[in-house]
Amino acid sequence: MALSAPFRTRLAPSPTGALHLGNARTFLINWALARQNGWRIVLRIDDLDGPRIKAGADQEAIEMLSWLGVDWDEGPSYQTDHRGDYARAFARLQGSGLIYPCRCTRSQIQAASLSAPQLGDHEVRYAGTCRPSLAVADARRETATGNPAATTLATSSWKEPGDPAWRLIVPDQDLAFVDQVHGEQAHNVQQQVGDFIVRTKTGWPSYQLAVVVDDAAQAITHVVRGADLLASTCRQLFIYDALGLPRPRRYWHLPLVVGADGRRLAKRHGDTKLATYRQAGVKATRIVGWLASCSGAGRYREMTAAQFAEQFDIRRMPRQPVTFHASDLP
Repeated sequence: MALSAPFRTRLAPSPTGALHLGNARTFLINWALARQNGWRIVLRIDDLDGPRIKAGADQEAIEMLSWLGVDWDEGPSYQTDHRGDYARAFARLQGSGLIYPCRCTRSQIQAASLSAPQLGDHEVRYAGTCRPSLAVADARRETATGNPAATTLATSSWKEPGDPAWRLIVPDQDLAFVDQVHGEQAHNVQQQVGDFIVRTKTGWPSYQLAVVVDDAAQAITHVVRGADLLASTCRQLFIYDALGLPRPRRYWHLPLVVGADGRRLAKRHGDTKLATYRQAGVKATRIVGWLASCSGAGRYREMTAAQFAEQFDIRRMPRQPVTFHASDLP
């Protein structure tokens, strides 16, 4: 694919709910960095989380970004239009012998794991119950690479009845990268979460696989997202390497907007949806002004997205989460 700009980034809202102030801050900073540095912006709707997708949430996200003054150069594209890309990536991983089927239930995983929940309320380390021996993995790889029909089936038939989940074999070692906000990072994915899922029992790719395939296909070089995904980066780097794909050049993981309880902004902290503010007659310049004030711009003042991009300096951005109170927004 010929690039019209040397560097590329993406805005990737998920239509599982309405955009709130926390989402808006991440997207606004991502957009400002792109416009300051001449990166090309791709708008991608990450709509693979089937049961959680809300009807119309994709169009609302597009409208809210435009209302803020955020624009893009390509898109929107939708993950659900890229099933063939995910199937081909899955077939390649099968051929590599680096993934294996797993039929463990969540309760079995919890019972087998000796570790406490790691990166979230619902994530425990997988103990490797279904992981094959090295000899079995080698035999499976030889069978897959020597049987074109196996690859064809995996590519054309993404979902089969009673499919297991598939996990990537992860070595027990640190993987390092540099984050432009948090500095040098080193994570042992095996100790954190173990061999992780790349295709779910529903037949769909996991977030980790889908984001790698999409970012590679769209030639994304610069990734800007929330700090809650910082530890996911090493999982994605393992997938890049397993698929022989080039890694993004740089990552920025931005501190989150949190509630008074220190948890990521959500419904429990009240209604902070952009659509609610807009319906109440709040001007976009007020929202952008508040986002600027908690992103290193100093005292609050109303401003447009263009003005935000002109004055934003990521070196002045707080490195700690921003706490939001309902009374904060003027």
